[in-house]
Amino acid sequence: MQEKCHISEEMLARLRDAATRREAFDRVVGLFLRPLYWHVRRLVVVHEDAEDVVQESFVRAWDALEDFRGDGSELRAWLYRIATNTALSLLRRRRRGLGLFTSLDDVSRELAGRVAENAAAEADRMLVRFQQEVLALPLRQRLVFNLRYYDGLSYGEIAPILGLREETLRVNYHRAVEKLKQKLKEEV
Repeated sequence: MQEKCHISEEMLARLRDAATRREAFDRVVGLFLRPLYWHVRRLVVVHEDAEDVVQESFVRAWDALEDFRGDGSELRAWLYRIATNTALSLLRRRRRGLGLFTSLDDVSRELAGRVAENAAAEADRMLVRFQQEVLALPLRQRLVFNLRYYDGLSYGEIAPILGLREETLRVNYHRAVEKLKQKLKEEV
């Protein structure tokens, strides 16, 4: 679970001021680079793809920063939303490479097969299986699960990232947990 990144009112003011924007944005990148990398990595699996997505996400954020009008928690959600959408765009491009009728869930199943390939030799077999099962979840459930379980975001924080109501998020998270329990119980 990731620690929460806090954006102060002073930092927001520096982001809004053209004279201090670059320095403030560099600090924001420093705060969010690791959490966003791991969020994206759990979606796209491959290290190089995750690096590319995060870099592109920060470029998109920089380009749109002048238009951002929210507070610190909204900045966090905004950055996660940009990273999530950028990762999903990459997965959609991959889907087109696999064929016209391939769904994002099919792409996820292909990525699940790559988890073991990208895991370190000493990686715990159960952790690899767990990650493969997370990747096998339907996309919405996987997104909610990752943001809640790994990133430690509340349903209120996830709602603007995914554009869903909190109750819908709770249902998706519960279903994801139940599916994971069932699949992993079969493994033992």
